[in-house]
Amino acid sequence: MKHYVFFTLLALLITSCKSTAPIITAKKQKNARSENKKTERLAEQLIDIATENIGVRYKYGGTTKAGYDCSGLIYTVFNSENIVLPRNSYAQSKIGVVLNQKRDQVQKGDLVFFKTNKSNQINHVGIVIEVSDEEIKFIHSTTSKGVIISSTKEPYYRNTLVQINRVL
Repeated sequence: MKHYVFFTLLALLITSCKSTAPIITAKKQKNARSENKKTERLAEQLIDIATENIGVRYKYGGTTKAGYDCSGLIYTVFNSENIVLPRNSYAQSKIGVVLNQKRDQVQKGDLVFFKTNKSNQINHVGIVIEVSDEEIKFIHSTTSKGVIISSTKEPYYRNTLVQINRVL
């Protein structure tokens, strides 16, 4: 009986000393900052690659400098950094974390999705290159002008923007 009481008290003592709050060490914080910097650098690299394609013509199904469609541009840009995305904009919209209710958290490298032809399905995509309080600028491939920079300030894109995803 003495052993039972002793071990019970010992068990209570040990479990009562356990901390319930997670311990955040300086090393964990440093690793998180390091990961954020890596993600920011990767986003910048993706934007640089997309920017190199400004002026390339539109080509349905295109994934080369001979011509891009919108999802082909995004597919090729991400693939250049060994990030494999689906080939069409609707399937791309299913990848990553949807930020719709958190537009204030949009960052460079996020993907913006649109329903541009009165469709019930996403059919257009671009990559975010700049974010401010009033607008989001993005690179995409359009049927009329090829690869260009556009803004959510433009009524057409403001009215057709339906989703923003973080894939990095």
